[in-house]
Amino acid sequence: MSQTLSVSSLNNQVKSLLETTFLHVSVEGEVSRPTYHSSGHLYFTLKDADSSISCVMFKGNTKALKFQVEEGMAVVVHGSISVFSPRGTYQINCTSMEPSGSGALAKAYEQLKVKLGAKGYFEAECKKPLPRFVNHIALVTSGTGAALQDMLRVATKRWPLVKITLLDTLVQGEGAKFSIEANIARADALGADVIIVGRGGGSVEDLWAFNEEIVADAIFTCKTPIVSAVGHEIDYVISDFVADMRAPTPSAAIEMILPDSVEMLQRIDGLMERYTLVFGRILRSKEESLTHLTRLFAKRSIDEKLALWKNEIVILQSQYNDKIALLYREKSRHVTLLKEQIYFQTRQNLAKKEQLLSSYTIALNSKEPTREQKECYAQIVQSGKKIALEKITEGDIFELQTPHTIVKAKALEKKVL
Repeated sequence: MSQTLSVSSLNNQVKSLLETTFLHVSVEGEVSRPTYHSSGHLYFTLKDADSSISCVMFKGNTKALKFQVEEGMAVVVHGSISVFSPRGTYQINCTSMEPSGSGALAKAYEQLKVKLGAKGYFEAECKKPLPRFVNHIALVTSGTGAALQDMLRVATKRWPLVKITLLDTLVQGEGAKFSIEANIARADALGADVIIVGRGGGSVEDLWAFNEEIVADAIFTCKTPIVSAVGHEIDYVISDFVADMRAPTPSAAIEMILPDSVEMLQRIDGLMERYTLVFGRILRSKEESLTHLTRLFAKRSIDEKLALWKNEIVILQSQYNDKIALLYREKSRHVTLLKEQIYFQTRQNLAKKEQLLSSYTIALNSKEPTREQKECYAQIVQSGKKIALEKITEGDIFELQTPHTIVKAKALEKKVL
């Protein structure tokens, strides 16, 4: 008869058997109900068409994951079997995980690319233009890498006047993303014209720091234009898409942002020739204009104007004198004619008056006043002088004289009829 076991004893024996038998297992399946706990642990179910098994990945192992575990994702988990004795259940204690059919890094790369694309990190309107002439470059790269020497060599050859500030940066390994993020922020505060973030070639794992979200965030929020120059021409990392410009190599980045001094000198020579030609043409045109203005000024100078005005005055004075003389002659003839007419008319009137006076004299002499007429008239005398009656005023004393009589009188009232 077999030995009777307690439930706890059975579960403990099963636990011991399973955990010692399945120390290292690799299981492929589909993820179901993944849950990231606040503690940092990841809980999910791994299933296929016929079965399922519970899985857990503790915080220390989830930190090493390069991708986000999602519902329905096909993965391969690596770990061991662990049994929870109180309930008689078992699960896979996962130490690592990778997407089934593709590498974990490739999956993480695609996931982050989709995430950042949805946030607008790759939009053209978010790209900052690089200045046409760069005077100061900040390099965020390793101070001991070959990429730095390549960039310095190209910069010295193309444009030796440029100022270069190196921010020695860890570009590979677990802490590289933090070093890159911190030095981008430092470079942004330098006031440089352009920041180059990059390193030389390497494996996907070597370049992975430039695929981290923290680095993408630092590039996107940087106010200074950034050029991503990571690896070789065939290497594409997340920073290439977020940066304002991608360069296929670090040395190519320098070539893209710095002018060639030889070409620039040739261009300056061409501009100088063009300047000399254009300036000479302008100078000749201005000389011609100045000569014309000088001649025009001479014609319209004060002396010239005074001479013209003097001549005009002489002409006007001559015209005035001619008109006055003409007017005088006309008026003189008119006055002479009027004098003749007046003299003739006066002679005629005088002759008429003389004739009339003569007739009056004859008529007067031919008639003697009657006695009655002589007795009715008297001469008015005042102060010994004969005066007219109209000159007498009220209160005046005067005499009325006839040849035989003198009467003294006083004007008591005067009426004008």
